[in-house]
Amino acid sequence: MPENVKNRDFSGGEASFGFARVPESARQGLVNEVFSKVASRYDLMNDLMSGGMHRLWKADLITALAPPKSATDFALIDVAGGTGDIATRFLDAGGSGAEAVICDISKEMLDEGRMRAKGRERLTFVQGNAENLPFEDRRFDAYTIAFGIRNVTHIDAALAEAYRLLKPGGRFLCLEFSNVEMPLLDRLYDAYSFNAIPALGRLVAGDAESYRYLVESIRRFPDQERFAQMIKDAGFERVRYRNLTGGIAAIHSGWRL
Repeated sequence: MPENVKNRDFSGGEASFGFARVPESARQGLVNEVFSKVASRYDLMNDLMSGGMHRLWKADLITALAPPKSATDFALIDVAGGTGDIATRFLDAGGSGAEAVICDISKEMLDEGRMRAKGRERLTFVQGNAENLPFEDRRFDAYTIAFGIRNVTHIDAALAEAYRLLKPGGRFLCLEFSNVEMPLLDRLYDAYSFNAIPALGRLVAGDAESYRYLVESIRRFPDQERFAQMIKDAGFERVRYRNLTGGIAAIHSGWRL
């Protein structure tokens, strides 16, 4: 158990923080601490965890979204997207009527995104929790979340918020590390994840523990079928998923009809 939660009150329930069990009320703060530490090295973090493949996977996400070139008004909310990687790709792919809102609970991640996106138009940064987003109902045409939903304490609440914010006909897309479904690759990936990634985190960023949590959080996340069912339970229809690189990651999608 992390040192800073050993003496906290578990009476309000508990939640997973990687492989540890922590008070539910403390989990989000612990996750925020991780991302405050790695904000400036977020892309490096994903490079270490995916072998650089996350850049191709993000391109796949935008291809799947297919932002319309001709729409005069098409609004995206990218949740847990503080550094702006998905939103800027969306704006580059979409037409002049595209606009993007990045919402992230981490101030440090948002600060990093603002710095990277300096001078960008049609891009707004808002601090907020994925479980209780500060926007009106049916505000957006599309909702994306990349490598963020596994860090949410109540995934069902985040999915309900995604459904609430989408217009009828709006689309939900989630890119997340997932369950490797190729024999042998799963063993190689586990060995790499639990041994190499924390060691590289210590060497490159001076922080092995944050990277260990991130690896453990992947293993705690529901597999492809279970997560697809959670999306359906939130009200989405035509729910699908596509494995990437043997299931190291997956893109899940659904529609609010």
